Amino acid sequence: MLKYQILIEYVGTNFRGWQVQKKGKTIQGLIQDKISLLLKEKINLLGAGRLDKGVHAIEQSAHFECKTKIINLNKFLKSINFFLNKDMVTILKIKKQNKDFHARYSAKMRIYRYVIINRISESVLDQNRNWHIINDLDIEMMKKAAKKLVGTNDFSTFRAASCRAKSPIKTMKSVKIKSKNNKIEIEFQSQSFLQQQVRSMVGCLKYVGEKKWSLKKFIFVMNSKKRALCAPPAPPEGLYLVRVIY
Repeated sequence: MLKYQILIEYVGTNFRGWQVQKKGKTIQGLIQDKISLLLKEKINLLGAGRLDKGVHAIEQSAHFECKTKIINLNKFLKSINFFLNKDMVTILKIKKQNKDFHARYSAKMRIYRYVIINRISESVLDQNRNWHIINDLDIEMMKKAAKKLVGTNDFSTFRAASCRAKSPIKTMKSVKIKSKNNKIEIEFQSQSFLQQQVRSMVGCLKYVGEKKWSLKKFIFVMNSKKRALCAPPAPPEGLYLVRVIY
């Protein structure tokens, strides 16, 4: 069997998330069906992360195994994207990988970005691709709170009830916040994340930015390890998987 890695860009708005489900259209299901059709053999596509409904990807990573050798990779890209582009999905790159490579388990770092538009008016150009917040946000206070997330911590507060991870303890390498022209971008780097962790952290940072919470309250909620104390998670449409590093 041969193994190939693909990098995928997509708008998640019209999908029920990455992972194949019994009902509804998914990114994984769409791509593996089209590749199976193209190669004339059934393949199983495995992704680096299980993104929720409405979440987007700038560069999701996935792999599949097949019996058929893909002779011309550029021709394959053109052919597969012919089927995918109408659904706002595109394969950016395909690469032959060694037998030990795994899109999920070989990953050393994952980078997520959350985008907020902080102004009175919504963005019609980037509809369904950001979180529109009208209330003024205190960026400096949000940055102070973000620093508390860095390091090895128990992130139970930010963990969805349905999360199947073995441990809530994760190591956050960095959390960076930048703001320009009413657009706030929050970037998170870690080897792995809990289900809904990023969106939950953003929801809590928003409370700090709106001054609903003090920095002391943010720290208390984080250290409580109680999901019930977490702020409402940020909506999925503002979240992007930026890159998976191996």
